[in-house]
Amino acid sequence: MNAFFDVIIIGGGPAGLTAGIYSARANLKTLIVDKSKTAGALAYASLIENYPGLEKPLSGKELLEIIRNQALSFGVEYKEEQVVGVDLISETKEVITMSSSYKGKSVIIATGSMGRKPTVKGEGELIGRGVSYCAVCDAPFFRGKKVAVLGDSEEAAKEAVYLTEFVNECFLITSSSKLRVEPDHPVYSNKKIKIFTGYSIKEIQGTDFVTGILLRKEDKEEILELSGVFVYIHGSQPITDFLGESIKLDERGFIVVNEFMETSVKGVFAAGDVASPHMRQIVIACAQGAIAALSAEKYIRGRNRIKSDWHG
Repeated sequence: MNAFFDVIIIGGGPAGLTAGIYSARANLKTLIVDKSKTAGALAYASLIENYPGLEKPLSGKELLEIIRNQALSFGVEYKEEQVVGVDLISETKEVITMSSSYKGKSVIIATGSMGRKPTVKGEGELIGRGVSYCAVCDAPFFRGKKVAVLGDSEEAAKEAVYLTEFVNECFLITSSSKLRVEPDHPVYSNKKIKIFTGYSIKEIQGTDFVTGILLRKEDKEEILELSGVFVYIHGSQPITDFLGESIKLDERGFIVVNEFMETSVKGVFAAGDVASPHMRQIVIACAQGAIAALSAEKYIRGRNRIKSDWHG
C-alpha cells in the first residue's frame, strides 16, 4: 500500500524541485513524480550563466542535478514515473502513473511547456492507431513488430532502448546531424536499433492504422514500412494532457493561477512554465515553485497567512 503524502509534485524541473525543497523543509511529507531526469527544458540547456549564485556557468543538466540533490537532502521522495491521470476534485487527491498511484492532501503541477500539437502530416489522424507519445504505455501493443521513434533527445533514445524489449526492430529518426546523448549511451550498441540522422519526417502513412513513414534526406525520399511511430519531438505547449478537464486553462492551454499559484481547484497549485505564458526563466520557475509550496502549506495546515520561514 502506498504512503499518503501531504504534497505530491508532478514534474521534476526547477519549479517542481524548488517546491519540493520548500514543502519538505516545512516538514510536509513530499513526493515528486518526474517523467524523466533528462527530459525537461532545463536539462536540454547547454549553458546557464544568469542563475543567481553561480560562480561559473553550468550546463542545465548540472544545475538541475544540484537542485535535485538539495531537494533529496531535505527528505523529498522522488519517483521517475510518467503521470497518465489524476483525480483532483476529491478532497484526497490522486496521481496515477503507469506503474502505481499516489494519494495526498495537495498537488503542485510543475510539468513545464515542452508539449506539442501534432505537426507531422498524418500524426493527428493516427493518434491511438499506431502513433503514440508514450513507449511505456503502448510498447506491448507492438510486440514483434517494427516501429520508429522520432527525436534526438535523451528521452527519445531511452524510449527506443525500452521498445527493443518488445519490438523486432526500432528506427530512431531525427532531422539533427547527431543524437543529443553521451557517446557511450546504450542506444548505440543495441542491435535492434537503427539510427537515421539528417532525415526530415514528411508524413506518417496509414488509413485505419499506421503502415509506414515517409522520410526525406536532401533530395531523396523513402518509405519505411512499420506499425508504430513514437513521437518525442519537443515543442513549446504546456504539458497538461493528463489533467483531463479538471483544471481551468487559458485560451493557449496554460494553467490559470492567481498570485499565490492557486488553480481553479482547491488544494491544487501550479508553477513554472506550465502556468507562465509570458516569461520562461529558471529563476522565475523556482520562485513560483516556492510560492506554490508555501501556499500548499498554508492550505494543509489551515493557516490564514503564508508562513515563509522554518529555520530553527
